[in-house]
Amino acid sequence: MIEGIVTVLKPPAMSSSDVVVDVRKIFETKRVGHLGTLDPEAAGVLPVCVGRAVRLFDYLVDKRKTYLAEIAFGTATDTQDAQGTAVATSDGTVTEDMLNAVLPRFTGRILQTPPMYSALKFNGQKLYDLALSGKEIPDKTREVEIFSLSCVGMRERNRFLIETTCSRGTYIRTLCADIGAAIGVPAHMAFLLRTASGPFTLDRAYTIAELQQLKTEGRLSDALTSCEDALGFLPRLDLARDRRKPAANGLPTRTNAADGTYRFYCEGFLGIGTVQNGDAVLKVHLYGE
Repeated sequence: MIEGIVTVLKPPAMSSSDVVVDVRKIFETKRVGHLGTLDPEAAGVLPVCVGRAVRLFDYLVDKRKTYLAEIAFGTATDTQDAQGTAVATSDGTVTEDMLNAVLPRFTGRILQTPPMYSALKFNGQKLYDLALSGKEIPDKTREVEIFSLSCVGMRERNRFLIETTCSRGTYIRTLCADIGAAIGVPAHMAFLLRTASGPFTLDRAYTIAELQQLKTEGRLSDALTSCEDALGFLPRLDLARDRRKPAANGLPTRTNAADGTYRFYCEGFLGIGTVQNGDAVLKVHLYGE
């Protein structure tokens, strides 16, 4: 049984759902799902769960994301990226010092208003579809967290590369537009590359073509991160040998471990469990059938 998480290197102009379709065909299983949408025009890391790894979605989707983005000053667009229509322009010049001066304002917990042209939903409809139909919706401002934000360097006049590590749900194109507003020169995101999503990084990412080649060579499992390894951030809890069957049947095991979520082991990796008031209970079963 092939299962685990494959880190796909998504190219621009390919949707996250298209990646899932391709991975489903390559691994020949219907149990496939990605860990967080990456905009079609963006590139980079898209972790995709295969087989029973789809059970890990809730434990992996909220991990930090790292991006490298190009911010272009001089034009703001209705989509906040290079695919949109210009809504404001300026011939003002932005220097690296000016950019560095405002970046601290956008670190920590900040409020963002996601663009109308996004995959967020209101009353079951995507904001993108509502925007195209010209309908108004209530303010969707929400809090996100920027853990780090820095200027990597200037590419050309009014174009800079910035790198950020942020929480799930952060819109980098909104961040670029807001930075422009803070400086006083309209801006948009010209390019976006996701370099990490939780523990899944660019240096371990595979293109769809590379995955197809691995399949031809019979080495497809080489591209997978095991469920156990993907959960390495969780503490380990070992159960006594005679508790394997009771744990598998959902029965609690008494423990002195602190309340929380753990990787459970009993003569091997069992899966994810929780401890509450001294009772250890296996919640996600990932042991061999």
